[in-house]
Amino acid sequence: MSNPYHIPVMLSECIDGLAIDPAGTYVDVTFGAGGHSQAIVDQLTTGTLYAFDQDLDAGHNLLDDDRVNFIQGNFRYLRKLLRLEGVHQIDGLLADLGVSSHQLDVPERGFSFRFDAPLDMRMSERSPTTARTVIETYDADSLQRILGRYGEVRNAKTLAQAIVRQRQQQPIATTSDLNEVLQSCAVGQRNRYYAQVYQAIRIEVNEELLALEEMLMDATQLLRPKGRLVVMSYHSLEDRLVKYVMKTGSVDGNVEQDEYGKITRPYKLLTRKPVMATAAEIETNPRARSAKLRIAEKKKQMK
Repeated sequence: MSNPYHIPVMLSECIDGLAIDPAGTYVDVTFGAGGHSQAIVDQLTTGTLYAFDQDLDAGHNLLDDDRVNFIQGNFRYLRKLLRLEGVHQIDGLLADLGVSSHQLDVPERGFSFRFDAPLDMRMSERSPTTARTVIETYDADSLQRILGRYGEVRNAKTLAQAIVRQRQQQPIATTSDLNEVLQSCAVGQRNRYYAQVYQAIRIEVNEELLALEEMLMDATQLLRPKGRLVVMSYHSLEDRLVKYVMKTGSVDGNVEQDEYGKITRPYKLLTRKPVMATAAEIETNPRARSAKLRIAEKKKQMK
């Protein structure tokens, strides 16, 4: 089931965090190349894994195990899609967020500034919105908001205005076209600047933060008492959402109270601080460098 194009990050830490019941029901909402999924299945006997991926390139053709059900879809519809499978409760959920190594390394997907390719960046090729849509149709204020919020680009206003000026002269249709604009605006370390811009556009194209919010709230409803939520994020925006939900049960970090004023926290934190990859793992798998792993256990049934 695994694939050589992707080395799963913090594999043992993720699997240990799930505390797998061999007869349990588990979900990997980011199947990708199947590395984490394979490790989960290896510990199942009569249990079942539901593996999600919206990417048509995901390695679901490798799934030939009766204990695995592949669901082609966005994890933001977690509860709805599991309900269609007759699943209403789960024992654990794993999420390895962000863009996959495979997506970055396939030039025509347009995720990376390293290759000349159409501005695409869609995680699901069924989506109507591409990176070119964002770059060529959003006004300067919208571009500035996206670049500043999702990419933490320091000169977001300057870059947004430069993009608008450039597209008035000729289309910005490819990564090379966009890189020409970035070259004239880049501040600080070039590769970091480019990566921040591409991240911002990718998040907007795929509505990644909204999808993450919806998935995390669905997971809270689906997990049984003692069920585990194991989430690995790669930038501060994702990690902040995960931290908020695990600490308070809400995506904005506000602690909720019931009608009697009692504070309700659905999770018991098993990681007070995020787990980071070891130096040895980072050396063999550079993608692990920015990974932050958080683990929580469901405390009680949510209504």
